[in-house]
Amino acid sequence: MIKPLPFRKQSLLTLNLWNAVIIVGSVMLCALMSLLRLPRIGMALSGIGPNWLLVWVVTWSIKRTSVQGILAGICLGLIQDGLTASQPTHTVGLALVGLLMGRLNKKRFIQEDFISIALIVFGLAFMVEAVAAFQFGLGGTHQLRDVWLHVRQTALSSAIMSSFWAPVVYFPLNRWWERYHRLLGIE
Repeated sequence: MIKPLPFRKQSLLTLNLWNAVIIVGSVMLCALMSLLRLPRIGMALSGIGPNWLLVWVVTWSIKRTSVQGILAGICLGLIQDGLTASQPTHTVGLALVGLLMGRLNKKRFIQEDFISIALIVFGLAFMVEAVAAFQFGLGGTHQLRDVWLHVRQTALSSAIMSSFWAPVVYFPLNRWWERYHRLLGIE
């Protein structure tokens, strides 16, 4: 017969299970939202929507190490490649986002408020689009000059939309992870 876990271990297991469900659920929701373009509620600008997975990687990486941010970027990049075209890969750009956020967090250059998160997402959206454009240019199917002409509008629209919607992802996840760490006695 299996002995029941003591109450404390059961509550710790439940808490960790809830955290896993929230992480996986929020990633799935962001992945599904990346497929939607709803212009009536402000989710599209020139046909470009927010980069939800970029926002999730920023939210995740802001309080974690560079390695954790890179791993999150790789995983979410592979998910985005599975949902969209895999060439150019989104993995490189999102892994760079995780790396940069982990580095910035260590140096405490950033504050964690809505304005700071929106500005960070705005800048990183440009970087992700530039990485994708560079991959297009290296692929040989497009001239780099033509790619850079198109990427300006795409990057600006993506940056505006992603930074506008960033607090929708950041606020609830950040509140949960603060509460989770407080319950675990971390920090």
